[in-house]
Amino acid sequence: MKIGNCDLGEKPVFLAPMEDVTDPSFRYVCKKYGADMMYTEFVSSDGLIRDAAKSLAKLEIFDYERPIGIQIYGHIPEALVESAVRVEAAGPDVIDINFGCPVKKIAGRGAGSGMMREPDKMVEITRRVVEAVKLPVTVKTRLGWDEDSKIIVELAERLQDAGISALTIHGRTRCQMYKGEADWTLIGKVKENPRMHIPIIGNGDIKTPEDAAAAFERYGVDGVMIGRASYGHPWIFKEVKHYLKTGELLPPMTLKEKVELAKEHLAQSLRFKGERGGVLEMRRHLSCYFKGLPDFKETRLRLVTENDPAAIPPLLDYILERWGDEQ
Repeated sequence: MKIGNCDLGEKPVFLAPMEDVTDPSFRYVCKKYGADMMYTEFVSSDGLIRDAAKSLAKLEIFDYERPIGIQIYGHIPEALVESAVRVEAAGPDVIDINFGCPVKKIAGRGAGSGMMREPDKMVEITRRVVEAVKLPVTVKTRLGWDEDSKIIVELAERLQDAGISALTIHGRTRCQMYKGEADWTLIGKVKENPRMHIPIIGNGDIKTPEDAAAAFERYGVDGVMIGRASYGHPWIFKEVKHYLKTGELLPPMTLKEKVELAKEHLAQSLRFKGERGGVLEMRRHLSCYFKGLPDFKETRLRLVTENDPAAIPPLLDYILERWGDEQ
């Protein structure tokens, strides 16, 4: 599978762009465990053209992450075009447009999946962004706004005609948010469409290696994208790729391996965000790394409330001492 000049090999596995999750430290550990392509947190086009510090910070990428995409979102065509030009200057491999975020504050004002109610505008914005930059432009979107407006099969053709190099489809409508099961049947119909020639990446409910293998086999997608299942489980990319290659499941990560990874992840978080920001950013991950340990509630509370970065590694060592024999 190729996006522009990026050769991702056969059956690549992508890390989904996720706000407040796919920062440099998390991308670091996902890349270590085999993510074939990653995306930054999405960047507000409005914030970027205002030179907002938070938006500008998200443009920082590193050579070891490549290939990497920067994702932008917004609802004003001129702002999206200008922000795409600025993103191109940051040097990613791909520029992705977010037409899929279902969060009310985004979709409610017509950005993200809110654009599903204005497909003509979505296509026009896409065309203008493609024309404004030299990098490959991709799109991430959903099936439609609601159950009565699943427009993705026709929309995919129109986005392709607007010049995109790949399309990622999340198998839910905007109104579903993240509830219920993802419906991959329409993703399969997009892929089956003889007019489609760009890569199609499927997203939604890829939680296990078996899920990924089934998505490739049943729906013929060119790649799969993993989002929420990577929380506290960045080694899922290694597990998926091993299963796709061998048909066998890797042994589960040991508690010792998880503790060492948590320490490494913490060190990267502190490196990129400083002591306070790094500790706060790690809380969601630390609470997930050790999910499933018995009688863990009190220790989990300590993990997610500790403010002193120097106190966290000893607490991780305690986890290994206390629960190591149970693994």
